[in-house]
Amino acid sequence: MSKIIRTEPNPILSKVVEYHGFLFTQGFVASDLSADITAQTKDVLAQIDEALELHGTDNTRLLQAQIWLKDINDRDALNAVWGPWLPKGGAPARACVEAKMAHPDVLVEIMIIATK
Repeated sequence: MSKIIRTEPNPILSKVVEYHGFLFTQGFVASDLSADITAQTKDVLAQIDEALELHGTDNTRLLQAQIWLKDINDRDALNAVWGPWLPKGGAPARACVEAKMAHPDVLVEIMIIATK
C-alpha cells in the first residue's frame, strides 16, 4: 500500500494530503483579511506555491481548482491575478462559485488538486 502523507494535520484537516503522487490541499485563505480581492488572491496563490514546493512540485502540475468567492462580481479581479499565475497552456479544470464564507472578511478561498 502507498503511504499517505499529511502535512500539518490537526483534528479537523490537513494542509495537504499526498497519496500516489497526487496532492489534495485544504482551502487556502489570505493571511491579511483586511486586504482587497487582488491582494487576498495573491496571498492565497503564494501559499499554494509554498505548499506545492514543500511536496516537490509546482503550479505546472495543477489538475483541478475549486474557488469560492464571497462576491461573484470579484471574478474579474480574481482572474486578473489567477491568469498570469498559471503557466502557459497549464490551466486546470476549475470551478468558481459565490459562497457564504466562514469568516466575513474572507473574499476568496482556493483548493487545488495537483500531481508531482
